Amino acid sequence: MAALFCCNFSPAARANGAGSHTMKRFFLIFVLLQLLLFGLNMLNSVQQSVVLPWTSLLAQMCAYLVTTFDATAMASGKVLWNPSTGFGVSIEPGCNGVEACIVLFSAIMAYPSSWRAKLVGIVLGFVAVQAVNVVRVISLFYLGQWDEAVFKFAHEYLWQALIMIDVLIVWLLWVRSLQRPADDASDDVGSTTPPPGGGGSPGELVHA
Repeated sequence: MAALFCCNFSPAARANGAGSHTMKRFFLIFVLLQLLLFGLNMLNSVQQSVVLPWTSLLAQMCAYLVTTFDATAMASGKVLWNPSTGFGVSIEPGCNGVEACIVLFSAIMAYPSSWRAKLVGIVLGFVAVQAVNVVRVISLFYLGQWDEAVFKFAHEYLWQALIMIDVLIVWLLWVRSLQRPADDASDDVGSTTPPPGGGGSPGELVHA
């Protein structure tokens, strides 16, 4: 994942020799932030005050969405279950989207940009990752009632990959949004308009 993240620095930076230093700095900050955030995530105080309440809220949101078209679903703590069949899915660590958000937040914070851009990326990235995770939980809730083998494959392989692909796509779109204003500005600087009457040559600056 880190290798994929490191490949999107501008050609100009690579051309003037700064790209290698920038990528090394990005990779170092990216790894250190992940170590820090994953370490904090493992603390019991953080689990009790942040992670578990969020996980319970996630289960309730999934239950609310499901009950709009299926009245049999309900949430109990971090469990989304069907009382009529007795089947339920428990949203455990790794299934609440927190780890995926940590990877995304670390990549956003490590990439050179303004604090405002980082904040926008973190907020929108969190929404994007958790929206996909809600779809993931609801799909697993129904797959588990339909076919256990399909449920296990989707839970252990398919959705793990899709969530991380979502993280990568969100990060790349965020980086692209940063580069577009810079490209537009360079186009404006590079284009000039000849003065009225044909005087001057293209690219010449005319002062009043």
